[in-house]
Amino acid sequence: MLKSMSSENRTAFDIVNIVAGLALLISPWLLGFTGEAYAAWNAWIAGAAIALIAAAALYAFYEAEEWLNLVLGIWAFVAPWVLGFSAIIAAMWAHVIVGIVVAVLAAGSIWFTHNHPLSTA
Repeated sequence: MLKSMSSENRTAFDIVNIVAGLALLISPWLLGFTGEAYAAWNAWIAGAAIALIAAAALYAFYEAEEWLNLVLGIWAFVAPWVLGFSAIIAAMWAHVIVGIVVAVLAAGSIWFTHNHPLSTA
């Protein structure tokens, strides 16, 4: 039974979060919503923050970095509705997908850091 997450798995989680953050950062240009101020600025800021925090976690792991990425992932997920750009389909899906990936990986990292078993059987 796996009791805690190894540093190799945590590194893989952080690398995926860096890629997800960079994907959100460049999504306004790739998906063509640079003219939509709220959507573009949110993608640039949230994407850069996610990538930078995940990169910092690669350098020296602190649980606070995972909590920050969890919050940013949840924010990216809800931002299209909070900021009112849910009608811009490309921007909405970019935020939702990255938000889910980042939040799930950060939550998993937090969960496994506290030595919770994968199963009790």
